[in-house]
Amino acid sequence: MKIAKVYVTLRESVVDPEGTAAKEALHKMGYNEVQNARFGRLIELELDGSAEDVEARVDAMCKDLLINRVIEDYRFDIEEA
Repeated sequence: MKIAKVYVTLRESVVDPEGTAAKEALHKMGYNEVQNARFGRLIELELDGSAEDVEARVDAMCKDLLINRVIEDYRFDIEEA
């Protein structure tokens, strides 16, 4: 069994209001070294199949359902369970 970890983030050109709010809150708390904050999400999938098949299928899943290709980017890592 394989585990795919899919990391989804907003594209750099998309405003991240959650990240902006976090940066401002951190500054108010004295963490002035924070230059930027961007939020994303992690999706973990457990899959069966060969490494090549799993990689192709995860890529297809991301494009078909898991991400919004207009405003989000993604990358994924696959490891043995």
